[in-house]
Amino acid sequence: MRRAWEAEQDCSANLHRRRKRRSGHGTGILSLSDRSGSSSFNSTPRAAIFFLPSSYSGRLYHVTKEHFLATSSPRFRLFSIFRVHPHRLPPTIFSDSRDLLLLGVRPVNCSHIYLPPTMASESSPLLAYRLLGEEGATFLPYGMGSPGGGALRKLSTFLGVVVPTVLSMFSIVVFMRIDASGPAGIRTLPQGYGWNLLYGTIVLGLVGGVCTLGAGLYAQASFLTFLLVSASLALVLISFVAVGPRDVTLPLRPSTNGSSLNPNVGHFTGFNSSTLKANLGAGYAQDYTTGVTMTFASVFAVLFNGCTGIMAGANMSGELKDPSRAIPLGTIIAVAYTFFIYTLLFFFSSFTCDRTLLQEDYGFFRGISLWPPMVLIGVYAASLSASMSSLIGASRILHALAQDDLFGLILAPAKVVSQGGNPWGAVLYSWCLVQVMLLVGKLNTLAAVVTVFYLVAYAAVDLSCLSLEWASAPNFRPTFNLFSWHTCLLGMASCLLMMFLISPGAAGGSLLLMGLLSALLTARGGPSSWGYVSQALLFHQVRKYLLRLDVRKDHVKFWRPQLLLLVGNPRGALPLLRLANQLKKGGLYVLGHVSLGDLDALPLDPVQPQYGAWLSLIDRAQVKAFVDLTLSPTVRQGAQHLLRISGLGGMKPNTLVLGFYDDAPPQDHFLTDPAFSEPVEGGGPALDSLFPPPRAPGSPRALTPHDYVATVVDALKMNKNVVLARECGALPPERLSRSSGSSSQSHHVDVWPLNLLRPKGSPGYVDVCGLFLLQMATILSMVPAWQSAKLRIFLCLGPQEAPGTGEERLRVLLSQLRIRAEVQEVAWSEGARIDEGEDEENFVNGNRGDAEVDALAISANALVRAQQANDRGEGPGGPEGDHRREGPSTALTFLYLPRPPADPARYPRYLALLEMLSQGLGPTLLIHGVTPVTCTDI
Repeated sequence: MRRAWEAEQDCSANLHRRRKRRSGHGTGILSLSDRSGSSSFNSTPRAAIFFLPSSYSGRLYHVTKEHFLATSSPRFRLFSIFRVHPHRLPPTIFSDSRDLLLLGVRPVNCSHIYLPPTMASESSPLLAYRLLGEEGATFLPYGMGSPGGGALRKLSTFLGVVVPTVLSMFSIVVFMRIDASGPAGIRTLPQGYGWNLLYGTIVLGLVGGVCTLGAGLYAQASFLTFLLVSASLALVLISFVAVGPRDVTLPLRPSTNGSSLNPNVGHFTGFNSSTLKANLGAGYAQDYTTGVTMTFASVFAVLFNGCTGIMAGANMSGELKDPSRAIPLGTIIAVAYTFFIYTLLFFFSSFTCDRTLLQEDYGFFRGISLWPPMVLIGVYAASLSASMSSLIGASRILHALAQDDLFGLILAPAKVVSQGGNPWGAVLYSWCLVQVMLLVGKLNTLAAVVTVFYLVAYAAVDLSCLSLEWASAPNFRPTFNLFSWHTCLLGMASCLLMMFLISPGAAGGSLLLMGLLSALLTARGGPSSWGYVSQALLFHQVRKYLLRLDVRKDHVKFWRPQLLLLVGNPRGALPLLRLANQLKKGGLYVLGHVSLGDLDALPLDPVQPQYGAWLSLIDRAQVKAFVDLTLSPTVRQGAQHLLRISGLGGMKPNTLVLGFYDDAPPQDHFLTDPAFSEPVEGGGPALDSLFPPPRAPGSPRALTPHDYVATVVDALKMNKNVVLARECGALPPERLSRSSGSSSQSHHVDVWPLNLLRPKGSPGYVDVCGLFLLQMATILSMVPAWQSAKLRIFLCLGPQEAPGTGEERLRVLLSQLRIRAEVQEVAWSEGARIDEGEDEENFVNGNRGDAEVDALAISANALVRAQQANDRGEGPGGPEGDHRREGPSTALTFLYLPRPPADPARYPRYLALLEMLSQGLGPTLLIHGVTPVTCTDI
């Protein structure tokens, strides 16, 4: 079939002419073009695929280039749908927007999909199997030919799975050695390390030539060798019964001085119970090929190589007609068949051959065979077939690794494919690696290492299956389901145990190598189309433990801040974003943003495309936060949405963080932070291009002063604590870093745990809000970047309080709360007095004159600034004086946030009062707490 995509000038005019009827569905191609009618993007055609029922009579309109949002990729251009003409379009089915766009009522069989190489990633989520390789190499599923000469999937279950698996599992154990000596010691081939290396190189060249020519020739050669091996096995089994007792001359064994020892004789006794009893014990002896005494581990290592062929069918998955059915069915048939043959051979050998014959002649089948040459034919045939299976399987795996760009230039030659789709570059690469291994010369020398690496691979397969089973992913529906997590765990544990029993050194080295490769792949980042089982496992575990996190069992002893930070534009809020990350103390941290708009008036939700930019912001800022975006007509309504629905279960925000509402022009912190001005890895745009520039001075705001205070009131009504942050851009940069905070300049963190606008009455630091201030300041002092800063708590004396009495009570409280801080007493000014016993509610809602309230706020502000100036060693002139700063400066100030008034008409005056209270104090947090957060019990 010809390629089902091409650039068209007018899609709507040619759509029905190009529709292919298949299984009741119509298939067509929708081209992308710019407004000029050109159907190429950067001279490369792009296409979108859709599926419609044949009865659909609606019209599909042209999709222009401007309707798509393009992003860059190192290997191909990726498109995400942005807007489509809405006239009578059918329902839309989206795949991952990075891969493919499907328009239609329902998708059809994936085997009917044709794609250009530039239109999808290597494994699109909606496709059953990899459709595309590198650009120009197309792999179509289920035996469908490629117009460009792509590889065909034509191998059946028998030829593609059963035959290579059986031959691989037979080759090592049934014919473990090729001993090229005649029965009387007459040399048929020269022997020695060099000769053996030459023989191996010649055979490897023959095997490499067959594999280079493609899977079709390999399948034919494998079937021929399967017939030869089956005939040889049948002759061996018949010989056990047909041949009478005889003596078998054993191969000559070289002595220590280089001469040959006298030949020994082994005995074939026929079926004899005495022979079976003599063979039942372990009786480990010296291996005559290596001179090393055998053990259980070494015997297992050699025997296990006969089971390594179980993956031969899976390695050929790219050449199978139906891999999902052929691999499990063919593997089970092959394993059952070889298990039956192995059982017969072990049973017959232990009944008929004495221990001397079994230990001193690994090729004893020739000595008891009716026709010895047939055994040699089986030896060579099985060895060649196993070599071909291993080489072609390894080359396919190597080619897949190269296609995924996991190791960069190291595997670049393995990407090369022929016009027919055969990865001959990977075959030659694998051939070179095998040639290097031939230099070892002895099979038993490699047996332990090979077995250990195979065990690592099998343990990884068990771990993958175990992870998918534990993750309970709905799409994990394997065709072969006769397993459970118990069998997966048992298999993985058995593999790891046998690794260390066989060779502790090789086991440790293989695990170390696997760990290094995993770290390398994690650092490089694998293809996003793979999917990560770790995310599924994390989701499963998080869901399970979130259900166990019962809010009814919350206790103040384990309270922690869970913050919701509302951000308008992150360009001007970067320091606050990092400060809030330090305040969370292992709690929940959510970045909230409200986009203004009405979803009913919009064709698509504008919020969803913004998530990627905000997640990149979190990565670059190196904060541990979630992102929650919403669409609302007003910022206040959006804040209400976020306060109610952010979080999940027992992890919901309990504290709202807002930037202070003032007239200061916003700063663009992206320009001074290199993390946000440098391009994103992978060729994507820099983050400063994903967010709009800061608001210009004097430009209208999205939030009015009234709505700002109303948002604070809404949070308090919902029993949320409130934090207002002012001038966070002036925070010392070293205090916002993730280091230990060892700064050349020492700093103070000042805490005023009482309402400065209510200076008289009972001690203010004992209420809930004052204790909340102490808790938040203490949490910040526990952060490594702030540990070197000194925590100071200021206590204001009433007119009738003796100096030292309030300080002593506060020190006792701090001792009970296990808070280390310096306590300082300061006196209220004469103008800061109100009626005795007036509570906060009466104060904020009273009829006190504006001038009196303003004077009180100005007096409190002067009190705080005076303490900051005294610590810096400034004179009466304040910061503008000529005195040098000698003492530590105040890095951050915690102030008590008064409760807003109940009358909405007083909201602007309340905001102006906060402006006067915190003006000129530097970085300041105004906090109002409504929940108990401290406990004196241990």
